[in-house]
Amino acid sequence: MQRRNTSRVQAAPAASVAGGSRPSRMQLVLGFAAIYIIWGSTYLGIRYAVETIPPLLMMAVRHSVAGVTVYAWARYRGAESPTLKEWVYAAIAGTILFLGGHGTLAWAEQKVPSGLAALLCATLPLWTVLLAWIYRSERTLGAKAWVGILLGFAGVAILIGPDVFRPHGSLDLLAAGTVMFGSFAWAVGTAYSHSVKLPSSTVLSAAMQMIAGGSSLYVASIFSGEISNIHLALFTVRSVAALAYLIVFGSIIAFTVFTWLVSVCPQSRVSTYAYVNPVVAVFLGWALAGEPIGIHTMVATIVILAGVALVSIRTKSEPDAEAKPEPFSNQGCEMAS
Repeated sequence: MQRRNTSRVQAAPAASVAGGSRPSRMQLVLGFAAIYIIWGSTYLGIRYAVETIPPLLMMAVRHSVAGVTVYAWARYRGAESPTLKEWVYAAIAGTILFLGGHGTLAWAEQKVPSGLAALLCATLPLWTVLLAWIYRSERTLGAKAWVGILLGFAGVAILIGPDVFRPHGSLDLLAAGTVMFGSFAWAVGTAYSHSVKLPSSTVLSAAMQMIAGGSSLYVASIFSGEISNIHLALFTVRSVAALAYLIVFGSIIAFTVFTWLVSVCPQSRVSTYAYVNPVVAVFLGWALAGEPIGIHTMVATIVILAGVALVSIRTKSEPDAEAKPEPFSNQGCEMAS
């Protein structure tokens, strides 16, 4: 994480599509291809971007540019001007999500493969359900949910386990732990955003949080010394191109497509991006960046995604079975990134 804003997305009837007509099969295929492939590719995009661009600064530019663009578009389309209180809430949520979630992810991808980062970010639904249970917004969790949680974290153990017992393992455990922390932070930010009043416009709320998150990332970049040590001449074409791709495709186009899809399709169908993105990320990391795929990575992928599926696809008798997918929840943990 892409994702992948945390404002609530309300499903609208298919008639909400321009002109009141139902989307064509080709439109739906292209829409799902966009959130599957683009958000899955953002992990590799982040890896390429942080090769020569400082990670916090890179994410600051990404989210501030995308946020301002989407905000202007939402206001042009008629969204009401947000209140000061809504800006305060958006600032808190955006800081938790984009500094705590995406900033840590970008830093960690300097040290861990993009595919592994995507698999660790796939644990987001597990953290979300656990937090809901701890804070009693879900009074009980069914057996399926508990099995899914245990399976998900067992998959993480399989993924990083071999390196825990090696004195000089190939995996940077601190960086891997940082990715997990970022996933947890995204779950916290999501929970917070559900407890406060944000603008009714999903797009406007997303933009406000990206602007706020980008601002907090700039501050963190300054205090960490990144900006004072910038050497623009060292930025490679690949890193700059990757940043541009993250802004235009990862944050603007894919999010716009996502908000359209949740208005014309069942939410359970749209949320399948959470299972496809990590697979796409692992494949692209292997195919384009030469990231190795060992047997434990393949097994861990199956186990983690099985756990996430059990947690996400809840029976209607279980609490919160109709939980709605969150934009960018797989981008920051790119969290459709």
